[in-house]
Amino acid sequence: MSAIRLLVLGAVRQHGRAHGYQVRNDLEFWGAHEWSNAKPGSIYHALKQMAKQGLMRAHDIAPSTAGGPPRTEYELTEAGEEEYFRLLRKSLLEHGQKLDELTAGVGFIVDLTRAEAIDLLKRRVAALEGWRDEVTRHWMPPEESPDEWGHIGEIMKFWLHSADSGAEWTRGLIERLEGGAYVMAGEGKRSVDVLMEDARPPGEHTLAEDAPAKDAPA
Repeated sequence: MSAIRLLVLGAVRQHGRAHGYQVRNDLEFWGAHEWSNAKPGSIYHALKQMAKQGLMRAHDIAPSTAGGPPRTEYELTEAGEEEYFRLLRKSLLEHGQKLDELTAGVGFIVDLTRAEAIDLLKRRVAALEGWRDEVTRHWMPPEESPDEWGHIGEIMKFWLHSADSGAEWTRGLIERLEGGAYVMAGEGKRSVDVLMEDARPPGEHTLAEDAPAKDAPA
């Protein structure tokens, strides 16, 4: 999985229709260019590639007053919606993905229903615990001689630390969601503070309607 696909699909989806510059601005506003491969070239390539794959629909709108070429706006197709949610669920469920993929998934977690998000995260904890047990049983140096593997043993210690810290953070998020934190899909008003000021819907500066069409498919 590539984080850039999830990021670009999610950014376009938040607008309904968006051109490449808007997507780029949103991702930079979120700092995604610092923690992922969401660089300008990657963003525009992803937009064009996913349009070719039928995940987005491209619309050429009026050219600029300066005489430039028509600006292209993109919107997700039905296949794009399905791919977005597939990648979103995958990013939250799998424990061995790259940090940018998990980060992107958390950034869009509110597009899931509360029940589904909690279920995915609980399954993530179970996978982390299973992986920790696997490492402990088969990959750790013997307890009676913990230094037998030399510095290579530090790798296994790092794996255990990663599993423990990842599970702890995930349990904390589950607890917050179970306590009612955040506005999830289908729950009404949602903050648009994640969008740049000039990208927010007209008249909306802090909240926007969570349109039913944007909810996760059944």
